[in-house]
Amino acid sequence: MASSDAACCVPAPPSDHASSATGAAGKEERWRDLGVYVVNSTNTSAAAVILISDVFGWDTPLLRKLADKVSAAGYLVVVPDVLHDDPFKPAETGSPFAAFPAWLQKHEPLKAVPEIKQIIEILKGKSITSIGVAGFCWGAKVAVLLARQKDIKAAVLLHPSRVVTDDFKEIIAPIAILAAEIDQGTPPSLVKEFRAVLTKRPEIDSFVKIYPEVAHGWTIRYDRSDKKAVQQADEAHQDMLSWFWKYLK
Repeated sequence: MASSDAACCVPAPPSDHASSATGAAGKEERWRDLGVYVVNSTNTSAAAVILISDVFGWDTPLLRKLADKVSAAGYLVVVPDVLHDDPFKPAETGSPFAAFPAWLQKHEPLKAVPEIKQIIEILKGKSITSIGVAGFCWGAKVAVLLARQKDIKAAVLLHPSRVVTDDFKEIIAPIAILAAEIDQGTPPSLVKEFRAVLTKRPEIDSFVKIYPEVAHGWTIRYDRSDKKAVQQADEAHQDMLSWFWKYLK
């Protein structure tokens, strides 16, 4: 297994990161054949945000907590189960990531794109006219592929995994890249290459930020008892919201 593949799962979620909807503001629904966590479905705003999970799935508490936060900013928020109730689970014995290549073969990010496009069509049917997507780790690859679509008004990639420089040569949506200083799979040197490609495309507005002293996954896998970790995650969350405030009307 390539180190960049393993990096998508490091660090793993905290020990209390079990699937739970306890205290969540939204509700689970079924949109066609896809499970979705929906927040603020009665919102009168014409803007929506789709959050695409990392390999650990759509129902982890910190991702749902973030969905609630984004909805409080005035958006209808959808978190789709594009992993179809099959998140990656590190092995408890032996190598934690030994099964990751086989899991990834079943869950190539490209396979999720048509499913998100279905979500977009449903949102349009709800009179949503402005849609943004944010992807975390594995989900960032899905988000950058969606950024090629004219229906997307803005995209945000948070500690992206498996994203390559060529991805930014075809996007047409404004894009923000929120990257970790400590990231084996997408190190700062690679993020700077992303920035160089985007700099050569001034017609595409972009924002690239490398956050110091944080590791891959810091925005949705942080220790809730660590005040500094919470603050570091909040900083990225606010930068994501600022990007959406700029483009989702």
